[in-house]
Amino acid sequence: MTKQQLVATIIARLESDLALFTAAARHAHAAATHEECQPDNKYDTTALEASYLAQGQANRAQEIRQGLEAYRALELQEFDDDTPVRLSALVALEDEAGQERRLFIGPQAGGMKLADLAGEIVVITPASPLGKRLLGLTVGDELQGLDVGKGTRYTIVAVN
Repeated sequence: MTKQQLVATIIARLESDLALFTAAARHAHAAATHEECQPDNKYDTTALEASYLAQGQANRAQEIRQGLEAYRALELQEFDDDTPVRLSALVALEDEAGQERRLFIGPQAGGMKLADLAGEIVVITPASPLGKRLLGLTVGDELQGLDVGKGTRYTIVAVN
């Protein structure tokens, strides 16, 4: 998968998530304001709980909108073996056993996993702990301790 295809896939996933959370927020808002949700007594918090839910879903929808804007404005950079890792890098890490992990450094949507013929690609952000550790490194540099509780050593084998 090329980086252009990767970004297009991320945008499509975010658009789908946005539609889902927007609809969920509307439904929760409708439930919160529905006449059947009006409290029967001072202990009835059904409407209040529904309004909290609606607000949380609206907040998540706003975060997704910001992510969409960031990816639509993202300028993909070209990398070679001597170019330091930065935003829009697709980084391939290899552990001591030869297992490869691929990470895309994007402006938002950290944790999103994307399937590819060559394996899974995980989106991370420069603000994440792993993103911070990768920034500025180049092909051949090593990292250790990326896995919680393990001392596995990873080598950067490619940056695209």
